Amino acid sequence: MIATSFEPTVSRVPAIGLAAVLAALIVIPGVATVDAQVTEQMAVQVSAPLTGGVPGPAPGGPVSLTLQDAVVRGLEHNLAVVLGREQVRLAAGARDAARSRVYPHLGAYLADSRNVINLEAYGFPVAPGESPLIGPFDVVDARATVAAPLVDLSLWADVRAASHGADAAGATLDDLRDQVVLAVSSLYLQASAAKSRIITARAQVATARALHEQAKDMKAAGVVAAIEVLRTEVQLAAERERLIIAENDAATSKLALARAIGLPLGSRLILRGQLEYSPPPAIDLEEALQQAFGQRDDYRSAQASVAAAEAAAGAARKAALPSLEMQANWGKIGPEIDSALTTYTVGAMVSVPLYTGGAIHARKLTADASLADRQARLADLAARIEYEVRSALLDLAAADQRTEVARDAVHLAESQLEQARDRFSAGVADGVEVVQAQQAAATAHDNHIASLLADHLAKVRLARALGVAAEGLDRFLGGSS
Repeated sequence: MIATSFEPTVSRVPAIGLAAVLAALIVIPGVATVDAQVTEQMAVQVSAPLTGGVPGPAPGGPVSLTLQDAVVRGLEHNLAVVLGREQVRLAAGARDAARSRVYPHLGAYLADSRNVINLEAYGFPVAPGESPLIGPFDVVDARATVAAPLVDLSLWADVRAASHGADAAGATLDDLRDQVVLAVSSLYLQASAAKSRIITARAQVATARALHEQAKDMKAAGVVAAIEVLRTEVQLAAERERLIIAENDAATSKLALARAIGLPLGSRLILRGQLEYSPPPAIDLEEALQQAFGQRDDYRSAQASVAAAEAAAGAARKAALPSLEMQANWGKIGPEIDSALTTYTVGAMVSVPLYTGGAIHARKLTADASLADRQARLADLAARIEYEVRSALLDLAAADQRTEVARDAVHLAESQLEQARDRFSAGVADGVEVVQAQQAAATAHDNHIASLLADHLAKVRLARALGVAAEGLDRFLGGSS
């Protein structure tokens, strides 16, 4: 059925911890820590429509976006939603076409003809020596016609199948909206994380530059050797490279976000959201599962799709039954309009399919196979929904703990760097200790950003798993982005 044509690719791929949340994200190369790289490089790619968009008018200036602004725009311009709306229209058209076959069909016509006919061709004898041709003469026929199926169980089953198909298409569109929220939120959060990495990288560059100047002054005073200056210069170059990569990643992340929400790619985006910690929502497993099965639109779509397949299978079986159709016409016929006389015909026709060359049997096989396929998909979806809910809750709990550890690690790394600089200034430590402390601080900051990103993505994924991403995203993120 049309309704199943937009089943998202992301739902077919098993989630791998927090990485499964990173749908449609652009992987950050190079500068991330090993921990962040593992999380980001395991990102699951979604189907192309979710990462595309139909651009709207070009904005007159910079576009300032919160997460909610991006989601609202994505729900309007994302390619998956745009195509989904057209699929709903197609399914509605198929439903109306099926209904039209069981309604009476009314028509009318007006015919005017000049005729010459052969009486013998119609079985009328003609006297010897006379011509069998008569005419020319005129015939005017003005008539209304009606035809209606009185009994056709297969047609009515087709109508039920098409109605369920339209319901499935509508539910699929609602599910696509949830998936667009997941994709757009992920892209926005990724861009926010990239912005945070730029801030951290600039701070590290400033620290490296200050250490380099300090080393040069100490060398000029004869306190340290030239190699200490070289070490700090190498570290400064590394931090500047990190900043360049972070700025490029931020720019490409914004491009991906702009494309998904239908903004012209030349637009200047200003992200107002920040990656800030908020406590996870309080929800237990049983409550979450109950909510997911009651709210998930893909589950509702799959149920409607099974109902449509059941009706289609019933229509295939009933195609072998007799059908009864009524036909009638009423009008006036004569040589001209003024002298035309009223005539009518009323009749009924019973159709019995005696031999169709195996067409009915083939239709039954196809419908039964389609029904079995839909039932298997529904059973798999039920298991997948439970899996997604369970894994989302596990990921959220782990992300919350990881964020707390990463925050403490930042404080420790900054304290370590401060003490290393003091020891270096006092001449009781060399530049190696300072460089190592710098690297540890950079790693701690990157891990902290990655942990915040993972925490936010876990919350978005949980909202998606519960089927409330389009309505309840703020409740899960705590308004922090």
